[in-house]
Amino acid sequence: MDPISPLEQALHAARALVLADLIAGEVAQADVVSLVEDSVAQRRWWVEQWPDGADYVAGLVAQDVQDALLERYGRWPLCPVCGSGDPHALDVEPELGPNPHWVCPQAGVKVAAVGSLGRATGGMTSS
Repeated sequence: MDPISPLEQALHAARALVLADLIAGEVAQADVVSLVEDSVAQRRWWVEQWPDGADYVAGLVAQDVQDALLERYGRWPLCPVCGSGDPHALDVEPELGPNPHWVCPQAGVKVAAVGSLGRATGGMTSS
């Protein structure tokens, strides 16, 4: 069996992290999972062009899925930190960098690493 390339490892990890957050938010229906697959396919080309960007793929896939969900369904993931005011989505920071995390743009606090929303929201956790 051939070893898995660093590119494929990064793409599989990004897929798993974003799926864990979707599952934690109970929004991982088949059509939403398809959005993840579409993003991973597009980001595969991106990382093939810029291999040094492999560390950034998880944050980019999370942003891609967040954008696609906004267009189709509404804001995701909703902020679990702010208990009052209008519901608002978390942002991914850094926008282009390693170790992405979800941040509340209003309170300015880190909520969870991408892939760990379940721990922050009391939903299902990833292992």
